[in-house]
Amino acid sequence: MMRGSCLCGGVVFDVLGHSRPVIACHCTQCRKQSGHFWAASAVSEDALTLVKSDTLAWYAASDSARRGFCNGCGAFLFWQAMESDQISFAPGAIDGPTGLQIAEHWYEDDAGDYYHGQPTTAEVLYGSCLCGANRFTLSGPMGEVWGCHCHQCRKTSGHYSASFDAPTSMIEWHARRTRDHVGPNGGVRSFCPTCGSGLLFRSASEQSVEAGVIDNPTAGRLVRHIHVSSKGDYYELTDGLPQSPSGE
Repeated sequence: MMRGSCLCGGVVFDVLGHSRPVIACHCTQCRKQSGHFWAASAVSEDALTLVKSDTLAWYAASDSARRGFCNGCGAFLFWQAMESDQISFAPGAIDGPTGLQIAEHWYEDDAGDYYHGQPTTAEVLYGSCLCGANRFTLSGPMGEVWGCHCHQCRKTSGHYSASFDAPTSMIEWHARRTRDHVGPNGGVRSFCPTCGSGLLFRSASEQSVEAGVIDNPTAGRLVRHIHVSSKGDYYELTDGLPQSPSGE
């Protein structure tokens, strides 16, 4: 058995039996909701038990599938095709070792330019959540992007996060309906309460934007992985970038 949960504890679930190998999905919808790219295993619906579902919310991003997230902290937890008896779950939400491995990457043509493909240019960055309730612009380029593998980022993104620095003064909101969650270390995560897309992270000294919510070419580049001592057991980092066991 594996037990998983969101960051705030409003959703807790158990997975029993055999789980499918993990698939990493780079589609636009998964990148929007997770803030980078998502990873998911899957089991039959009767093999996943919701122990606690006080804050579980579902968003139908299309006529063919729905996406489950915590409406308290924004953690992206589940994906399920309509009328399917299978349900996908985020291994990043599992509390402890998973024993799983990433076996495939899907929709790599939709991957963000900051970690896949050729360098681009960008004078203005256009950001939005999956449902469109939140839209903003800020000056480009995106610049340096850091991947964070800490416990909190893995819980909320469902895999690991990627973000870039963007002071509040740089962001111009054209539509905004966000919800905030204050994490154990005092950091504030802003997400869309309708679709669950992660948008911002604020600490006492800085603010960052989730790289996956930017709609246009970014001129950004993933340059470093931090908190790798907390990374999930189901993936390896093979891109050759510098790695730090902590946040330095």
